[in-house]
Amino acid sequence: AMDGPGPSSSPAGIVTAKFNQRLQVLLDRAAPWIVPRWVSFVALVGLYVLRVWLLRGFYIVTYGLGIYNLNLVLGFLTPQFDLEQEGPVLPTSDGEFKPFVRRLPEFKFWWSATKSIMLGFCMTFFSVFDVPVFWPILLLYWFVLFGVTMKRQIAHMIKYKYLPFSLGKKKYPGKVVAKDSK
Repeated sequence: AMDGPGPSSSPAGIVTAKFNQRLQVLLDRAAPWIVPRWVSFVALVGLYVLRVWLLRGFYIVTYGLGIYNLNLVLGFLTPQFDLEQEGPVLPTSDGEFKPFVRRLPEFKFWWSATKSIMLGFCMTFFSVFDVPVFWPILLLYWFVLFGVTMKRQIAHMIKYKYLPFSLGKKKYPGKVVAKDSK
């Protein structure tokens, strides 16, 4: 019983599979390069902002990008497991190391944010996405949304005593050696 051709047996399917395979190789190679990846992201955002500023339009696209990327930041700052719904936990000593596991890992955060900016950049080439809006209201609303969201997130971080960033290994003072006084 033959089920028919698979999705990758067509010429378009083969090209798509090869493209996805090459893209995955590039992403795998880029994974350890955290700082260069984020520098390239900032440069991409700069190009996008420059294009929007020169065109004096596409504010609704920019607003959508802002909301989407705010959601990504929230996922990056949030623990993977909901601390309010976890239920009873075994007692631990206060000094026990508990690693912070993110809901959205750094690499996925970077890749999703990068794809969103590239999509937004492509959208600026099509006038259908240039919806006329009064951009100061959108900007004000985004800042209000950002403030409320971050206030809630910081309150959650304080309540459950976690920091989403590692400040490196804790340094302990070494043994103090008294100098001989002769």
